[in-house]
Amino acid sequence: MSVTLLGVPYDAASSYRRGPASAPARIREALCSDATNGWTELLVDTRAPGVMRDAGDVAIDEQGDVVRQIDEAATRVVGADTRPIFLGGDHSISYPLVRAVRRRFPRLTIVHFDAHPDLYDELDGNRHSHACPFARIMEAGLADRLVQMGIRTMNAHQRAQAERFGVEVSPMRDWVDGRAWRFEGPCYVTVDLDVLDPAFAPGVSHHEPGGLSVRQLLTVIQNMDADIVAADVVEYNPALDPGGITSWVAAKIVRELAGRMVER
Repeated sequence: MSVTLLGVPYDAASSYRRGPASAPARIREALCSDATNGWTELLVDTRAPGVMRDAGDVAIDEQGDVVRQIDEAATRVVGADTRPIFLGGDHSISYPLVRAVRRRFPRLTIVHFDAHPDLYDELDGNRHSHACPFARIMEAGLADRLVQMGIRTMNAHQRAQAERFGVEVSPMRDWVDGRAWRFEGPCYVTVDLDVLDPAFAPGVSHHEPGGLSVRQLLTVIQNMDADIVAADVVEYNPALDPGGITSWVAAKIVRELAGRMVER
């Protein structure tokens, strides 16, 4: 089993400020830097031949059907012998990515790490805003189970949406270290970097204090009982990243996800 990286440099669905479109290149720089090696904490060498390949970036025409463009590109890297990790980009990309993955896996659980539920029916008139992808995913029946971790910005509308779609929300205020997470069947993991406290990941557009530490997030990824078949890491904004701190955090998360996929 190998892992395929695919960059999705798109941020036109961002609601506050743009910037995540430039993230894939910066994450790759950190992943490939000689300042560190490619080994995961679970002792998988992600730089060994045949372990992780790079499929480049999706060529996106913002004047065209972006959902279709991302879906078609993702479909090409969802194969029997490889598992994709998508580098965002804002969180709107998760809808077409999950759509592509779901075609291969008739049952799919989504594990969603985020400060925000991203369940708005629409935001500022845009039903494909980065604040809406999980409303679109659940409407389309693309996930059998959606579990959200680290949430700390829930409002009344999004609470109603969560109840409507049967979303399992684990709010940050109720976080318990060491909880055993088990997920049946194929699992898609989506990591919005603002799930982390801004102290650990300042390079995001929406800073929300009171989040997870990098260690807490990695512990969940490493220990959860799940067959991770695809993942995305989104909402890194290099323009707001002093010293490139968040690029290293993103690369670490990608590496550990890749290790779990290969190990499984």
